[in-house]
Amino acid sequence: MRFKLIGATAMVALLASGSAFAQQSGNLTIWSWNIAASALKSTLEGFNKQYPDIKVTVEDLGNQQVFDKMLAACAAGGEGLPDIVSVENFEAEIFWSRFPDCFANLKDLGYTAEIQAKFPDFKRTELEVGDVAYAMPWDSGPVAVFYRRDFYEKAGVDPSSIKTWDDFIAAGKKISAANPGVVMAQADFNGDSEWFRMISNEQGCGYFSTDGQTITINQPACVATLEKVKQMKDAGTLTAAIWDEKIQANTAGKAASQMYGGWYEGTIRSGSPDLAGKWGVYMMPSLTADGPHAANLGGSSLAIAANSENKEAAWTYINYALGTNEGQVTMLKSFGLVPSLLTAVQDPFVNEPLPYWHDQKVWADILSTLPKIVPSRGTAFQTDADSIYRAAQTKYFAGGYPDAKAALDDAANQIATATGLPIAK
Repeated sequence: MRFKLIGATAMVALLASGSAFAQQSGNLTIWSWNIAASALKSTLEGFNKQYPDIKVTVEDLGNQQVFDKMLAACAAGGEGLPDIVSVENFEAEIFWSRFPDCFANLKDLGYTAEIQAKFPDFKRTELEVGDVAYAMPWDSGPVAVFYRRDFYEKAGVDPSSIKTWDDFIAAGKKISAANPGVVMAQADFNGDSEWFRMISNEQGCGYFSTDGQTITINQPACVATLEKVKQMKDAGTLTAAIWDEKIQANTAGKAASQMYGGWYEGTIRSGSPDLAGKWGVYMMPSLTADGPHAANLGGSSLAIAANSENKEAAWTYINYALGTNEGQVTMLKSFGLVPSLLTAVQDPFVNEPLPYWHDQKVWADILSTLPKIVPSRGTAFQTDADSIYRAAQTKYFAGGYPDAKAALDDAANQIATATGLPIAK
């Protein structure tokens, strides 16, 4: 970043008007993945109208590649990092704890308390350590069920009647019977813990306590969650599929539902454009009819590499993309990235009926769950805990434990050994 040389009086006037920042220049590179990368690209036209001399290149590397390359680069003292990186909230504390000097403190670049207050606390918890703000909140992932209206209607299933996971199982049997070759929903049982994390978060449970100090994966709500996921798998309600297979099933008309964070709206809309009007959204079921119906899955942030030579220009871009309604709503409209910025959530677009979704006010429905979401910590030990859980889940599904409690007790003990944290009583 540099300022073009101008007279002192002119500089003062420009600063007063806020247009001095348009004099910034520099070349920025961002690492991101999939729809998130596409969403960032969608902001560049509006950004360059204000900052024509800052050139931004977004590289779509894939989620796992970004994580792996960041770990390797930070281990090498930051060598090879781009100016800006996308960081999933759930994995963020891994980086801050292992490599506290790898990323810039955004407070040194203009991330004031006033700007911080524009974001909900549950999004900032994993991004800040003491007086250091390592990243700025981007999107959140309020969970919803995305469903094929035509498949449900053919089976005589009203999604508003699906209040519990048992209702979901019963509906799945009817839908598959009425639509041969169509599965109710899909889950990545081998490579991910998505369904367990969504439902356990709904029930107020997770791998760790909200303060990150104890292991809670074997608490009753988590046990009930694992039992229910196995019931859905055994009933054929959930069948195994990885990310790409789910997208293929959506387009081919082989899946009646997919459950994910709200950001999946953009995945369906951009991946299956010919199915406009056939999709809808409803809130996730619960363990009981009067139970909670809200959870979060995913959600990311943007961080600036400490060794970037363009930190000021990088901050200017981040603050535009994530800290303004224009930037956030552009990404919501184009690729369904759910804003964390509180003023953007209130944008009139949120209440508009969307043609792709059969004129349903999808964002009003999805975002109505945000205030009900229980915070869930990833902590610095997320990778260890998640891999231990997935191994226990696989063994439990194969009959290797007498029940879900035994499976999660074993997982809790392994996590305790790996992390040194105590198991909550």
